[in-house]
Amino acid sequence: MLVTRFAPSPTGFLHLGSAYAAVIAHDVARAHGGQFLLRIEDIDATRCRPEFERAIYEDLGWLGLCWDGPVRRQSERLSSYHAAILRLDALGLVYPCFCSRKDIAQEVARSLSAPHGPDGPVYPGTCRGLSPQEASLRMRAEAYALRLDVAKAVCQSGTLAFEERGRGPLDEHGCITAEPMRLGDIVLASRDRAASYHLAVVVDDAAQSVSLVTRGQDLFGATHVQRLLQALLDLPTPAYLHHDLVRDAEGRKFSKRDHDATLKALRAEGHAAEEIRSQLRLRAGTSLARSLPGT
Repeated sequence: MLVTRFAPSPTGFLHLGSAYAAVIAHDVARAHGGQFLLRIEDIDATRCRPEFERAIYEDLGWLGLCWDGPVRRQSERLSSYHAAILRLDALGLVYPCFCSRKDIAQEVARSLSAPHGPDGPVYPGTCRGLSPQEASLRMRAEAYALRLDVAKAVCQSGTLAFEERGRGPLDEHGCITAEPMRLGDIVLASRDRAASYHLAVVVDDAAQSVSLVTRGQDLFGATHVQRLLQALLDLPTPAYLHHDLVRDAEGRKFSKRDHDATLKALRAEGHAAEEIRSQLRLRAGTSLARSLPGT
């Protein structure tokens, strides 16, 4: 059975871009007799708010999108993320990083050959070479994050690929070869976050038997390293559909700072749910048509 999900973070009100992602995930599942799940990614305790979570339910209900089964909340799954980190650590792939964002920016600025990923310069591996003794001593006295040694992980996993039903170019099997190195040594967990987005989403998608991940093209780069985590943790690999983004009049993608484009604001202005839903579904037609091979 086809299983999709919509997994918003309750850090602001849903905007048109979020609604578009929800409509695609919902309609793809319904078009193929599958399940549409709702997951609340509330692991960031510093930014998530109960009022935003309540608004998510209200907005989806207003749009007429109904999900199957109970809502899954990341804050209730911390032990699962911890277990995944322990497994990666047992493989010798985890190391502590003591660099602040400022430290990383300065290190990248000093390097004439700093590697760049889809989101800009990647972490240069400053703490990767620390001895176990030094790392242990510093962990007792300093704040740190846990990072994945991606180069070492790739050596263990070998060549990987993922099935893509959205963007290309694809090979003859409809797949894209994963390039996990493009994001560098990603953070797995930090002092104020029990698990990073990359780790949590992989663990959660597997736990919920998600078979098709529908999300915006801005997350295409993340799929490469998430495919690596799936292999390392021996988790099933869903297919992916990276769809176009809804953009404003200037061509920028919507964010939670765009208060005028939130569903709450549109309702207050008198827009009808059917009007918004029809516009979004018209845009989503191409993604729906290519959601399954042969459809």
